[in-house]
Amino acid sequence: MECKNCELRQRQYYCANCLRNHLRDFRLQIHHISSDRNGHVTRASRAFKSIESGRLLRAEIARVDHNLDQLADSLAKVRRDCESKRDRLRTLRETLAQRRRTLNAARILPPQSQTLTKESQELSVLSQTIARARSGLVQELVEVFHVVEVGGRPAVGGRPGAKGEWTVGGLVLPVPGDVRRYPPDHINAVITHTIHFLGLLTFYLGIKLPFEVSWSCKRFGVGMPWIGAGRGSESWAKWTTKHPLHLTSNPPSTPSSPSSSPSRTPAASLADSEAPEQAPAHGQNQSFTTGLAMLLYNVCYLAHSQGVEIPLSQAGDALSNLWAVCCSGELGRRSHSTTPLLLPPTPPSFTLDFAQVLQATAASPARAARIRPGRSVQEVGISRIRSERIIEEEDGWDVVELGGEEGFG
Repeated sequence: MECKNCELRQRQYYCANCLRNHLRDFRLQIHHISSDRNGHVTRASRAFKSIESGRLLRAEIARVDHNLDQLADSLAKVRRDCESKRDRLRTLRETLAQRRRTLNAARILPPQSQTLTKESQELSVLSQTIARARSGLVQELVEVFHVVEVGGRPAVGGRPGAKGEWTVGGLVLPVPGDVRRYPPDHINAVITHTIHFLGLLTFYLGIKLPFEVSWSCKRFGVGMPWIGAGRGSESWAKWTTKHPLHLTSNPPSTPSSPSSSPSRTPAASLADSEAPEQAPAHGQNQSFTTGLAMLLYNVCYLAHSQGVEIPLSQAGDALSNLWAVCCSGELGRRSHSTTPLLLPPTPPSFTLDFAQVLQATAASPARAARIRPGRSVQEVGISRIRSERIIEEEDGWDVVELGGEEGFG
C-alpha cells in the first residue's frame, strides 16, 4: 500500500518517519494550545476577582429569599391553625352558652320526680285505654266467629254438671282424642276457623306466638295451613320443620323427615282410631298430630300472656282456653308491641313444655280406657317408656315420661 505522504509502498498505512513527524507537530500544537489556555485562565481569574464580591452578594440574597419563602409558608400554616382554633373556640363558647341556658331552664322546671310521676300516669292511662280498646275488639271478634259452648248442663241439686262442646263458626272443634269422630273436611274447616280467630286475636293483643302459621300459596288464608317454630332459644324452637294443620286422603306433598315426627308408636297417634275410609297415610297423621300440638301450645302461651294459666290436662280444649283468654281480667294489658312489654316467647315463668303437650296430644284415648283399675297412670307411663320415644330435632333420641296425664281424650 502506498503512503499518502511519502508515497512509499508498504503494508502499513503510515511509515515510521511520517509518524515521528506527526507526533512532533502534535506536541508543538499542544504546547502552543497549553500556553493559550494558561493565558486565558489567568485572565479569567483576574476577571473573577473583580466580580467575586457581587457573586457572594447575589448568593446571600438568594439564600435570604429562600428563607423568606419558608417563613411565609410557615406563617400561612400558623394562620390556618389559628383559624381552625378560633372556629373550635367559637363552637365551644356556643356549646357552653347553650348548656348554661339549659341549666338555667332546668333550674326553673319542677322536680324530676313530679315529671316522672306525671309521665307514668299518662302512660298508665294510655295503657288502660289501649287495653279497653283491645277488649272491645276481642268481644266483637268473638261475636263474629260465634265462639260458643253448646250442650252440657249446669250443676243442679247436687248433681254434677256436664261440659258441652265448643264451636267456632257453627263447627265443633273436638279435643285431640275425639278427632276420629269427625270427617277430615269438618276438621279442616274448624281448624281453619280457629287459625283465623287465633291470628286476629294475637294481632289485636300484639302477642308473638312461639309457632308461626304459613299458607301453601304464600298468601294469608290462601291454600293449606302449615305450622312451624319461629325464632327462639327454648326447646320448642328446635321444631323448625313445617307440619300440616289439615287432613287429606292423599299422602302429603312435602313429607316430613323422621326428625320432624316425634312419635314413633303407631297406636299413639290420633290417626289410629280414624275410620279406614277416611284415614290418611300414617306419616301424615303423625305430622298433623305434631302441628295440632303446636297450635295447642300457641293457645296455652297466649293464655299465659293474658294472665290465664292452662294446666296440661286442659291444653287440648283449644276453644275453651281461648274463651278463657277473652274473658280474662288482664286482657290486653300486656303485649309484645306496647308497654308494659312482655319477654320474647317463651319466658321462664311459662313452665309448660312442648314435649308434654305433644305427648298428650299423640296419646291414644283407647289405651287410657284399657288401664286396669288396680294400676296407676304413672305405672302405665313408666311401662310405656320402653316402647315410646320422641325424636328431638338435632338432639337424637330422648325419652319423655307421660307424667300424670295420658291424653286429652
